[in-house]
Amino acid sequence: MSQPTLAKKNTGLSAILNNKLSLFQAIISIFYLVGVFGMAFPLTRPYFQLLTPFHLLLNFGILLYFRRGWNMAFMMFLLIGFIIGYGSEVLGVHTGFPFGNYWYGEALGFQLFEVPLMIGVNWLILVYCTGNLLAHKIDNDWLASALAALMMMAIDVIIEPVAVQLDFWSWQGDVIPLSNFIGWLAVAFLIQVFYRKLNFHKENAISWYLLFNLIAFFAVLNLIL
Repeated sequence: MSQPTLAKKNTGLSAILNNKLSLFQAIISIFYLVGVFGMAFPLTRPYFQLLTPFHLLLNFGILLYFRRGWNMAFMMFLLIGFIIGYGSEVLGVHTGFPFGNYWYGEALGFQLFEVPLMIGVNWLILVYCTGNLLAHKIDNDWLASALAALMMMAIDVIIEPVAVQLDFWSWQGDVIPLSNFIGWLAVAFLIQVFYRKLNFHKENAISWYLLFNLIAFFAVLNLIL
């Protein structure tokens, strides 16, 4: 294949990928915008609460769709991240460690050991998106893991009041304890270390955009609910 032909082919592929990226960015924004309106009004809220697990799966599916370079290390990250995230929640619900005393409502769907399976997916989404932001900006794995974990803890500060209002989960005495945020930081850091240390391709063109919409969704609902 000649150089001009190869360059033309690469340009065409780049245009297709850019168009696809723009399309999925629009889909993400529309879903989150509709979700804000649906959750904001008491009349429609119960229906949108039922859709929450499917929305999480959609987010995860879009992230995986834009992933490049699948290998065994990435599959290990998904498995380890899910087990640690989900396992910490099972431990938390049944013992109060490491987050505090809380329990899950029905809004997040099917539960195993009194914890919705979607919570494990939620951990993966947040770890993957925050880790991706720093993947090529910070060389030190431990520093990058710590900063990404801090970012996740800050996001949880935004999520918590809304999650309680929407019956995702409830806290004993209706008080979100400091232990929750410390626990989040610790568990997030542990999973982030695996994200950094496992050898897989870290690029994902849409992860930052999805994370931005997720944060904006909960930030706006904090002002409304």
